[in-house]
Amino acid sequence: MPARRSTSAFTLLEVLMALVIFAFAATILAGTYLNVLNSYEIVARGNVVDSDLAYARSIVLAEPDVTKLEKGGEFATADGRNVRWSVEILPTTVADLFTVNFTCDLGDSGGGEARKATETFTVFRPTWSVDPAARGQLKQDSKNRILEFQAKKTS
Repeated sequence: MPARRSTSAFTLLEVLMALVIFAFAATILAGTYLNVLNSYEIVARGNVVDSDLAYARSIVLAEPDVTKLEKGGEFATADGRNVRWSVEILPTTVADLFTVNFTCDLGDSGGGEARKATETFTVFRPTWSVDPAARGQLKQDSKNRILEFQAKKTS
């Protein structure tokens, strides 16, 4: 009876297939990892831009002098970006209530394209009222509307 030889080693074809599968998996995982890193960078850049926009908005909301606001403003960030903002302040039919059209140009220090953001919000600012006669008239109109509403409600 001839002796039987045991074959417990891998063949060359099996080793090559294992290497191909490993290389394919490594390539997919490396690509996925790079996509995750790029996503983190994009989100971080967006957070910086959002914080610059919030700072410019806070400057506008904190300023009591309407003539300074109408001139606009500009500041440089710690990262070297240039932020320029401007406002258009429109009175409403209510005394001391204003509609603000806020525009902010957010420059990019890396040579990329600048971003422009526009927002509209309504603020209550008694110090922005320039004409005392117009302010008094708006207050009287509001008082008359309230009295008319109360008269309709009771009848």
